[in-house]
Amino acid sequence: MDASELEQYRAAIHGDREAFEMIIRTHSRALFAIAYGVLQNREEAEDVVQDSLVKAWKTRWRVRDAEKFLAWLATITRHRAHDIFRKRRAVSLSNETIEATESHPADTTAIDQQLHSALAALPEVHRTALILRYFEEMDYRTIENTLGLTNGALRGILGRALASMRKQLRPALASPD
Repeated sequence: MDASELEQYRAAIHGDREAFEMIIRTHSRALFAIAYGVLQNREEAEDVVQDSLVKAWKTRWRVRDAEKFLAWLATITRHRAHDIFRKRRAVSLSNETIEATESHPADTTAIDQQLHSALAALPEVHRTALILRYFEEMDYRTIENTLGLTNGALRGILGRALASMRKQLRPALASPD
């Protein structure tokens, strides 16, 4: 994390709305990836990011160490996504769930469905790390700061996640003979 980024976090913590908005512009995709990693639903993930950013603005004064600001934002987002996931799971099959299921395009290929299933089967932190690294194309340092992980922990998580994905997708990727 460079000095200007750290100064931006400090300014946001102290109520600088422009600094906070710049942080939002810079990191909202990562926060979305975290929420989506938990919920596997675009609309819910977008709502979670919005709710999380409002909560973060209102409680920004709680951050004592500006270097941990991004990890703090990610934690708020992850917790809010888990709240939504628990509520969704507690409610029996509803019209919203049926609509979400029906909204998937009929022409989705079998490999796309298997990829989605393999991602969904991963533990949340593995899924989130994969999404941030390979779909959002974030560098390791940014992911480490976002998720509050060390470099070694992130590399281990990504390695295990990729191994699990390979194992689950091997039958789908095997060439027909």
